[in-house]
Amino acid sequence: MTKICMAGATGWTGRAITAGILEAPDLELTGALARKSAGLDVGDVLGREATGVTVTADVGEALEGAEVLIDYTHPEAVKEHTRAAIHRGISVVIGTSGLTAVDYAKINAEAYEAGVGVLAAGNFSLTAALVQHFALIAAQHIGHFEVIDYAKAAKPDAPSGTAREMAERLGEVRQPELGYPLDKVGGTPETRGGTVNGVQVHAVRLPSYTASVEAIFAVPGARMSLRHDAGESAEPYVTGTLAAARKVREVRGLVRGLDRLLFAE
Repeated sequence: MTKICMAGATGWTGRAITAGILEAPDLELTGALARKSAGLDVGDVLGREATGVTVTADVGEALEGAEVLIDYTHPEAVKEHTRAAIHRGISVVIGTSGLTAVDYAKINAEAYEAGVGVLAAGNFSLTAALVQHFALIAAQHIGHFEVIDYAKAAKPDAPSGTAREMAERLGEVRQPELGYPLDKVGGTPETRGGTVNGVQVHAVRLPSYTASVEAIFAVPGARMSLRHDAGESAEPYVTGTLAAARKVREVRGLVRGLDRLLFAE
């Protein structure tokens, strides 16, 4: 049994992950972290039978007895939670968006020094992992590409973790070609998007979107679009997140991307 602490247990995604942990025969929920519903049994929060696990707002208390922390909280909280876990020798699965390459570099250094694993992904759904995998292959052959990020109007960070991770990793494959230098663009140059590891990313924030990411590749006379669209359910993230929780103790330091877990060879 892998012992799990769930941070963000009462959130939109966290509730689905927590239910998945409770239903998995090889996983045990030992702690639940959330500001809302603190003091309540996790079962009461989820509308299930009592579990014996009480929701707490104290990260140290929630981590007691855990082997893996799964975090679906907020960019301002996830770094504190991750460091607290690493310093206790607890591996971490990060599903929270909003962290930068600099943040991940610091997490990698601390995790490697502590001898624990951290697996982070902008998106833990299988379809998103496949789009990421295919995009990295495409970038090996096509020099012109950009990323479009779609999310709900109230999303607090931009780009999304999915889009940021895709851009950072595409930029590792190759720096995309630009038809015209960004520093010479006239008009309103900000409309060319933000640059993430050399890749242009355009964030759209409108009602009716949940979370989507699109990588567009183009050659003269033709183009290809690779796109992931999330629906209104958090269920697609459960399988990938729990797979990461089962594997993360086998690594040391930071691994980014569910696709690296699925296509390790």
